[in-house]
Amino acid sequence: MNANKHAVKPVSFAVTNAVFIGRSLRHSLRNMESLMMAVMLPVMLMLLFTYVFGGAIAPGGDYVNYVVPGIILLCAGFGSSSTAVDVATDMSNGIIDRFRTMPIRSISVVTGHVAASLVRNLLATCIVIGVALLVGFRPSAGLAEWLGALGVIILFILAFTWLFAAIGLVTGSPSAASGYGFALLFLPYLSSAFVPTSTMPSWLQGFAGHQPITPVIETIRGLLAGSADAGYAWQAAAWCAAILALSVLWCAISFRRRGGRR
Repeated sequence: MNANKHAVKPVSFAVTNAVFIGRSLRHSLRNMESLMMAVMLPVMLMLLFTYVFGGAIAPGGDYVNYVVPGIILLCAGFGSSSTAVDVATDMSNGIIDRFRTMPIRSISVVTGHVAASLVRNLLATCIVIGVALLVGFRPSAGLAEWLGALGVIILFILAFTWLFAAIGLVTGSPSAASGYGFALLFLPYLSSAFVPTSTMPSWLQGFAGHQPITPVIETIRGLLAGSADAGYAWQAAAWCAAILALSVLWCAISFRRRGGRR
């Protein structure tokens, strides 16, 4: 009876996640250099493509309206990639073993990283859009189109953050996680982010047109221009949902193998 009296009650799932989300957000605030780079790199690329290459690609001067959706996605992908390093760091420094001794679901450390990544990336995306407006970006979207674009961006961030979290779980060190995750960041360059896929070599057009990044970019571009294509929207939703579902499953299996199950 005394044992039952002093038994430690497990902390609720919601409280555990709130604690780990707060922990990841505090880590983000302490690592301001990484947060600034996640914003500065896409902004610098946008300025580079707009002012250096924009005149050659679109002599009419409206290239900024074409390239901003790709920059938004590049920003979201770059910011999500840090999740792989954060998760790999937690898995390699022994803190997961400490969490396993507590009456909590230790997998919440991963969901905390994912939620914090979503907050960081939405903040970075807002800053990128603000800078884009200053350099001439003129979307014609209404409120419904903006909300639709925001929904696509959130779905994309969640899908790729969970994917990067899974990469962080299966790699042996933070440096390896950074390397594997960095490879995914090349996908936007092989899509319609910066130039139409029709201008690419014929052998590359098939990949560029059917990889997951292109329909997501075309959906955001269409929504911001007030002329969304339903075909691209369905493809974007299907790609993001599939990546999200498979990545969450990959994370759960990998964490159970490496971190143990409570």
